[in-house]
Amino acid sequence: MLTDTGVGAESARILHQLERDGVVVLPGFVAGARLAGMQRAFAHALQRLKVNTTAGFEKSELLRDMIEDVLTLDQGFVDVALDPRVQQTLGAYIGPEFQLVEAKGWLSRPSRRDFHGWHGDEWYDKTQVTDRIPREVKLALYLTDVESGHFEYIRGSHQQEAPRIYGNAEIGTAVSGEIVRVLGQAGTACLFDTSGVHRQSTPILQPRHAIFLNYHESRVPLQPADVKGNRYHPLILNAAFLGDLTPEECRILGFGDQSKLRLCHSRPPQFPKLERVYHRSLLAALQVSDFSARVRERLKRTLGLRG
Repeated sequence: MLTDTGVGAESARILHQLERDGVVVLPGFVAGARLAGMQRAFAHALQRLKVNTTAGFEKSELLRDMIEDVLTLDQGFVDVALDPRVQQTLGAYIGPEFQLVEAKGWLSRPSRRDFHGWHGDEWYDKTQVTDRIPREVKLALYLTDVESGHFEYIRGSHQQEAPRIYGNAEIGTAVSGEIVRVLGQAGTACLFDTSGVHRQSTPILQPRHAIFLNYHESRVPLQPADVKGNRYHPLILNAAFLGDLTPEECRILGFGDQSKLRLCHSRPPQFPKLERVYHRSLLAALQVSDFSARVRERLKRTLGLRG
């Protein structure tokens, strides 16, 4: 465990590198029992697709399975999100009003397709914020060893222009800089300014488990697509993991902040026809189950009377 002095010195080093390069690799950021618990909980959530009463992952892409709200899975995810080094670094880099606004994880499946290419993360409303590039930082953490399909970032590309998608031909021409390749064992993390140019590299030769914790100031206006999708809704948390929080940690997690609360919001279905087929199939299965239960009960009564 780092002392307060150690945390401060480590945070100062991380902050300096983040300001200069836009990205900081943190080998062994999580280890031991904490990492094992996070790995176990994440893998368990990937066992089943989330449907009806079954908890699990969401499926909206062919090559990635997404787990929403990883802070509900294990204490380690909350501890990582509130790590003192992260708090001190982001308080200085983003500002004292930074919050954790999103906590997701992905299983990236083996593929040779370049399906998640070079980009800066678009999240704020560029029509309302024109005088600056609001600072947003993500903490990426590998839960598996990553030797391929790793995260890549162009050093020094942050805070240069409003985030957008980049073509491969622009890399090395319109956008130049050393490519930082984040490979490493499970527990490796990196902090990066999301305005910088980055991607998931290809090929992906082994399944990759990774989480991404997203921090920015919640008062920054969001782009319309994220407002419509309610992407940065208040965090969903597990009370069992929230003991002994400080007032500052409660603020970082958004306690009491209703600025992004949208009551009665429902995401538009991605595949409405498929959803209707599923609902009808589920209803049919429940009807069969109900009929079978009534038949069994009737047989029991009949046999009981005969006995």
